[in-house]
Amino acid sequence: MTEGTEGVAAAVVAPQRPAAAAPPADPRPSFAARLLGPQRRNLWFWVFVGPFVLGLGLFTYVPLVWSVYLSFFDAHNTVSPSGADFVGLGNYTAMLHDASFLGSLGTFALFTAFIVPATYALSLSLALMVGRLRRAQAFFRSVFFLPTACSYVVAAVIWKLSIFNGVRFGLANTVLGWFGADQTAWLSTTDPPWYWLVIVTVRLWLQAGFYMILFLAGLQRIPPQLYEAAAVDGARPGWQTFRHITFPQLRATSVAVVLLLVINAFQAFDEFYNLLSDARGYPPYARPPLVYLYYTALGRDQNLGLGSAGAVILALLIAVATVVQARWFGLGRKEE
Repeated sequence: MTEGTEGVAAAVVAPQRPAAAAPPADPRPSFAARLLGPQRRNLWFWVFVGPFVLGLGLFTYVPLVWSVYLSFFDAHNTVSPSGADFVGLGNYTAMLHDASFLGSLGTFALFTAFIVPATYALSLSLALMVGRLRRAQAFFRSVFFLPTACSYVVAAVIWKLSIFNGVRFGLANTVLGWFGADQTAWLSTTDPPWYWLVIVTVRLWLQAGFYMILFLAGLQRIPPQLYEAAAVDGARPGWQTFRHITFPQLRATSVAVVLLLVINAFQAFDEFYNLLSDARGYPPYARPPLVYLYYTALGRDQNLGLGSAGAVILALLIAVATVVQARWFGLGRKEE
């Protein structure tokens, strides 16, 4: 056997070394790939939504987080306190022992006791009346809903200068004059506290139409067969039908309306500030929490740390009140 033939035979007989295995590919797609989706199907979604998400994070969530951060510092006239100004829970303790802040929570409780049942009753009544109309229903829905689009500031100015003005050319005093009654300083009279009439009526006018639409949606979900069966059983239309059929069927809508009303009452600011403040400042009465925190954080002392602590306490109170109401009303519970 020749030398070349021996080399070929040795190559054939020698075992072949297996090739090195390629590293397994990572089955998890990258973050960018997950955002864009398969074949970049989500690209245009992020093109349109991305700027709004960026603005929401930059102008809403970043200030919220920074407010919580400031609440642990003695931040007078600054939004970037140093480590030496750290006070821990001192701002929270000061706010919880502040009689003015606790009084503002009492103002909120009184405002809620007025506005929640009044708005609930008015919006439900409007929904029942508009829902019974056979003609021009869309017109009346629009008429009652239009005040929702009005600015709270503009509405407060109209109420203050045109309707409840404390001089003779105010509409309310003009009507009272027709019956021989004396003029009333609606916004500065504290005994009796007529300013509550002004505050509650402007809020009623602004928000009753929105909740009327919610109740109308709930009324449209009630099966008409229930009313037909009730009529066969001898139920009289009116109060009896409303009590035993309409109102129980509106339970989920009622829970949502009450929750939204309480949360909006916590956030009351525009109507209080624009109705009661003047060139001399804000009066010592009827200060809801946001008005008090506004003067605490942006007033003479500009104590942003104390104001931030009050804002965090208020946010926690809203969360607790919402959870308690949801549990009480059984929100999310399966219907039996």
